[in-house]
Amino acid sequence: MEKQKKQQQVEFEQVVSRGCGIDIHKKVLVATVRGTGIKEETRSYDCFTESIEKFRDWLKELEITHVAIESTGVYWKPVYNIIEDGFEVLLVNARHLKNIPGNKTDKKDSKRIAKLLLAGLLKGSFIPPRPTRNLRDVTRYKRKVVGQISSEKNRIHKFLEDANIKLSSVVSNLSGATATKIIDAIIGGQENVGELVKLRHGRMKSTVKELAAALTGKLTDHHRFMLSMVKKSIESKKLLIKELDSQIDKLLKENEMVLDIKLLSTIPGVDKDSAAYILAEIGNDMGQFPDEQHLASWAGVSPGNNESAGKKKSGRTTHGDKWLKTMIVQCAWAATRTKGTYLRSKYDSLVGRRGKKRALIAVGHKILVAAYFILKNKETYKEIGGDYLDKLNKDKQIKRHLQKLRELGVDVSHAA
Repeated sequence: MEKQKKQQQVEFEQVVSRGCGIDIHKKVLVATVRGTGIKEETRSYDCFTESIEKFRDWLKELEITHVAIESTGVYWKPVYNIIEDGFEVLLVNARHLKNIPGNKTDKKDSKRIAKLLLAGLLKGSFIPPRPTRNLRDVTRYKRKVVGQISSEKNRIHKFLEDANIKLSSVVSNLSGATATKIIDAIIGGQENVGELVKLRHGRMKSTVKELAAALTGKLTDHHRFMLSMVKKSIESKKLLIKELDSQIDKLLKENEMVLDIKLLSTIPGVDKDSAAYILAEIGNDMGQFPDEQHLASWAGVSPGNNESAGKKKSGRTTHGDKWLKTMIVQCAWAATRTKGTYLRSKYDSLVGRRGKKRALIAVGHKILVAAYFILKNKETYKEIGGDYLDKLNKDKQIKRHLQKLRELGVDVSHAA
């Protein structure tokens, strides 16, 4: 039996001399060390700072060089903060470390991570340096606050509908000048529809009669109270965004990213805010990514591979960085509204046969690839023009149009 077990074990070539695998949880971390000249050993520590420092000292005593951590929620961060300077740390995606069901314990997980680490079979996730991580925290929180403001604006619409006031049916935007004045007047106690109608902007499409009909409802003191609370909430969040913008500008200056912001802003669809979001996610050092395709795959804007038995199945995009992917798609939407640009022509060439969503992902991919080379070479975006694709496919287009004319019965022998 012992001989059979030895035959069943798979031995890998050792690439790392001494390493440590960590299976981490909220309250405890389980670490296994193994390698040349040391005995394999597993220890458990709680996740308080003092214990993690003892764990770090233990690794230094054993002259460990590499550490692999399973990325479990945010629980890896306290450990990483303490050991990042003294070791080469690999943060490994938990999806790449799944064990066989029924054969899983914390100790076995840590031993497996250590074994794979020494064999060089683990791929670490991209962890930006501390200054970039700080910028990322601020930009992500700002986007959350912006989303909260959108939710509050939807609540205004909800309470107006509840009061039989159909203001959203006659104005294009409840946050516009006319709608804001009317809502403020309603909160202030104004009930006379005739007075509210006087706040109408002269260039408003809806007539005075239509606006008066929309403002006739059953408004109560409860509705006014709720509307006032929502408005106060929106104003407080706007002040919060101003503070966050100030902090973002400060971090960009401290990290010498102001030039990078200007360079990224030359891409159609990318403004100062979106450039800051992009930098917060990928940093300004493109040496972290082997090439532009690796960056696109990491961001989740590249097709996935799913092939079996010679058949290609779904090629849907990978998960990637959801924050970066969302921002890139927003930039792609903005780029499709530009005129005479390559990105706009690329979208138009794809949207008819692939649909809006796939076309946007393709344009977002182009934007991210451009951002990679802009940050790598420190140069501005080079616009190749909206007619680039037409020139590239000129012969194919001529052939296609001639074929259509023949189908319509037109003699094109001389044109050919």
